[in-house]
Amino acid sequence: MKEDPILSNLITELKRGNLTLCVLSQLKKPQYGYSLLQLLADKQIPIEANTLYPLLRRLEVQELLSSTWDTSEARPRKFYVLSDKGTALLSELGKAWQEHYQRVGALLAEEGHE
Repeated sequence: MKEDPILSNLITELKRGNLTLCVLSQLKKPQYGYSLLQLLADKQIPIEANTLYPLLRRLEVQELLSSTWDTSEARPRKFYVLSDKGTALLSELGKAWQEHYQRVGALLAEEGHE
């Protein structure tokens, strides 16, 4: 069966809209970029490096993450972790996501689309 490109694009948009929440949720403990890619992939949330790294930089500029460099090994690594502002925002964003999930679920259940 041929994959529907419209469906494929809409699924990609749906997933993209949740990436920030997914990334923030995994930065309660410090992670560097590649370890975060692996962690998310292990949890069935694949994200490409060329999507993750700009997202991490944007979240840092927004002061939702703080970062430190670890230069103790041959290859320096930049570790990211939630800031206090990021922790508070994650809590609120998580609540908003849960509310939206319940509302969409109710809409789908109404029409028998589940």
